[in-house]
Amino acid sequence: MNEARLLIVDDEMALMNMLETLLLREGISKIDKAETASQALALCKSHTYDLILLDVMLPDQTGFEICPSIREQSDATIFFLTAKAGDLDKLSGFAVGADDYITKPFNPLEVVARIKAHLSRRLKISTIQDQTVHSCGPIEMNTSTGEVFVRGEAVRLPAQVYQLLLFFCKHPNQLFSKGQLYEQVWGDAFMGEDNTVMVHIRKLREKIEEDPGNPELILTVRGLGYKLEIPRESR
Repeated sequence: MNEARLLIVDDEMALMNMLETLLLREGISKIDKAETASQALALCKSHTYDLILLDVMLPDQTGFEICPSIREQSDATIFFLTAKAGDLDKLSGFAVGADDYITKPFNPLEVVARIKAHLSRRLKISTIQDQTVHSCGPIEMNTSTGEVFVRGEAVRLPAQVYQLLLFFCKHPNQLFSKGQLYEQVWGDAFMGEDNTVMVHIRKLREKIEEDPGNPELILTVRGLGYKLEIPRESR
C-alpha cells in the first residue's frame, strides 16, 4: 500500500493538508496535491496514480468537466468530493467516469479508511493471484496486465468497473444482491438505497454487451440482484 500514489484535488488547502497528514500516518507517502483543474490535469499527464480524490467545485473548471480528460490518460480510481448530495449530482459524477462519491462535510478518518480499504483490495488483486487470466465465455481478463478482451476485442474499463467485472468473472452464474456487490467490490457497508451499483452495472453493460439494452451477459434477476450468465461449457 505504501507504494500507491494518490492525487488530492481541492481548492481548500487546509482540507488537503489534513487528509495528507492522516494518510502519512497510515504509511501512504506518495501524495500529490492540486488546487485547480489545470494543475490536476498537468499532474495526471506526468504521473500514474492509483487513486484520485477530486473536488467538484474548483476555481477554473468543475470536477465533472475534467473527469473525462483524466479518464483518457488514467485508470485510477476516482472519488468525487462534493457538497452536492442529490441523486442527479451523483449520477452525473458516475456518468463522466467517477467510481464513488464522498459528500461534504465528511469525517476525514472515514475517508482515509475507505482509501486504505480500496488500496488494500487493489494490492491484493495485483499481487496475490492464484491465476492471472480469467476466461468467462467471451470475456478474458488478464490481471497481470490489466487487459480486458470481449469477443477478441480489447476493452478499456475504469478501475471500479474493472473490479466489478473481475468479481463477476471469479463467480460466474452466481446471483448477488446489490448490497452484496457493494460490500464485496467497494468494500464498504451497504446503507440501503444507493445508485452506485446500478450505475456501474449500466456502465459495464455499455462496455461488454452487444446490445446493452438487452443484455445477455450481466443479467438482472428482478427483486434479487445481478449475475454474470456464462454457459458451463464456455467457462
